[in-house]
Amino acid sequence: MRIGIPKEIKSLEGRVALVPEAAGELVGAGNEVYLQAGAGEQSGYPDSVYSALGIQILPDAVALYGRAQIIVKVKEPIAPEYDLLRPEHVLFSYLHLAAVPELARVLKQKGLTAVAFETVEVNGHLPLLAPMSEIAGRLAVQIGAHLLHAPQGGRGILLGGLPGTERGRVVVLGAGEAGGAVVAAAAALGAEVTVFARSRASLVRMAQLGSNVTALHSYQGAIAAAVQQADLLIGAVLIPGARAPHLVTRPMVRSMRPGSVIVDISVDQGGCIETIRPTDYKNPTYVEEGVIHFGVTNMPGAVPRTATQALSGAIAPYVARFAQPGWEQDAALRAGINVQAGRFVHPAVAAALAGL
Repeated sequence: MRIGIPKEIKSLEGRVALVPEAAGELVGAGNEVYLQAGAGEQSGYPDSVYSALGIQILPDAVALYGRAQIIVKVKEPIAPEYDLLRPEHVLFSYLHLAAVPELARVLKQKGLTAVAFETVEVNGHLPLLAPMSEIAGRLAVQIGAHLLHAPQGGRGILLGGLPGTERGRVVVLGAGEAGGAVVAAAAALGAEVTVFARSRASLVRMAQLGSNVTALHSYQGAIAAAVQQADLLIGAVLIPGARAPHLVTRPMVRSMRPGSVIVDISVDQGGCIETIRPTDYKNPTYVEEGVIHFGVTNMPGAVPRTATQALSGAIAPYVARFAQPGWEQDAALRAGINVQAGRFVHPAVAAALAGL
């Protein structure tokens, strides 16, 4: 197979889909692998390292998309890339189509096959989403703690506090990979953490992360009361293939104290907080209802070296599977197919985009 790795063009996105060693293994298995020039540089992988392993360096995106059958990238295609897509392509990347109907329409009209990292499923788990969710969860706490500093417009809170001072209060919506990483990081800093989840098993797992963690069922009244007292509110809700539900309303946000901070990791899927909207690392925050909002849609892009290594390790076996006959029979990859032959085939995606 001819496998292409384009350069990411989303704002300040430095990740590359495959590290040189993973791409080299695909070459060793008999595939042709192409890399757009400069695609790995921000992750610390120059073209020369790839070319030494047999990867062919192509000068631009036009050449790469023109040669490759399988397009392996990190983030969903954006407008300048739409015209490069062809019906014979298999696109393998994060997509989050329920929140990006314009892209969904393009992929449907192109007639290509689009397989989303975030819906590849193995025994109820999402192995290609997990590493980026964990990174985003850790980053959410680091970023939120920084935004609470007075020079950033925050309340002037040190999350962990000190003897003789109050601890910061962190409220977390969701206890999956991202939410769990948030709770662990915030608890380790010494903050008072309240996490909301739907299942008792999740609540037990979260409560075991520290004596400063309170794990509660996701009742709307309990969420509203906790949000009002939060210094840092972090959304980490995921329904695979679907838009995230709004668990926090605008009036709840309005009840928060001025200078409090919201970070919504689920903004890729539309966000679980009513006042959130997508931002990027050039302009990452805005203030609404007196609260600082952070809605960057590619949070792990801030740590491209770490994120690239983690993502490449997760997706490489699946890319190798694409290069073998009958990959559609692989249950995990079949679950990942969002668009095929002009149809939305993933049930949650199809439901979210009904009528498109």
